[in-house]
Amino acid sequence: MISAHTIDKFAEGDTLLHRLDPRVKIMCTVIFGVVIAVTYDARILAPALAFAVLLVSIARLRAVLVLKRLLIANFFIFFLWLTLPFTTPGRALVHVGPLALTLDGLGKALLITLKTNAILITCIALLNTSRLRDLAHAALHLRVPEKLVLILFFCVRYIEVILAEYHGLMQAMKSRAFVSKTGLRTYRAYAHLVGALLVRSYDRAGRIYQAMLSRGFEGKFRLFSHFRLRPVDCVVGASILCFTVVIGILQWI
Repeated sequence: MISAHTIDKFAEGDTLLHRLDPRVKIMCTVIFGVVIAVTYDARILAPALAFAVLLVSIARLRAVLVLKRLLIANFFIFFLWLTLPFTTPGRALVHVGPLALTLDGLGKALLITLKTNAILITCIALLNTSRLRDLAHAALHLRVPEKLVLILFFCVRYIEVILAEYHGLMQAMKSRAFVSKTGLRTYRAYAHLVGALLVRSYDRAGRIYQAMLSRGFEGKFRLFSHFRLRPVDCVVGASILCFTVVIGILQWI
């Protein structure tokens, strides 16, 4: 189950990146991600990936936990490696029956892999080292629409509640001898599960909203303290942006 502790797991630290102003983190992450997304040279993306790994090492995050976060994304990328090399036109390297393994296909798969991992690792190193509430606070300072911030904040914060409901319903089904198969009976059971989950989620959302109203919630965050930009924040942010600018310049040379 995901809990608030799990969501903010990487935020439990006292390194340079943990203390960095969340506003600087968000701006650097967005700019870095955009530049990497429009880069199409593996020779440039490789140093970008190495830089992202360097940020993780500076944050002193456990490699095992970081790899677990990357596992899901790379699971889908694995299927791209199985399809793109055989479906992209180009110079054939190897013929496997009617299919041809092309160099262009391998290049595209490599680019997607490098881009995805560089951006995700940077997000982990910069964004996950701040608490969710601090990121929401920083987003408001950066003039992100307040309603959008609220939606994203509550979506992430209450995933754990929906998962708890799901696990409870699954446990109840298994206690009644439910076994997942591929028959119509199983599909019907899963349909009932989804329906019950939607109803319970709607009911829980109403109760949470009423509890918030009783505590003075008026549709906006009440901010009692604000961030202060320090010289070290400017230096670190400028360093990350300088590296990003160099990557962008090399792309167009």
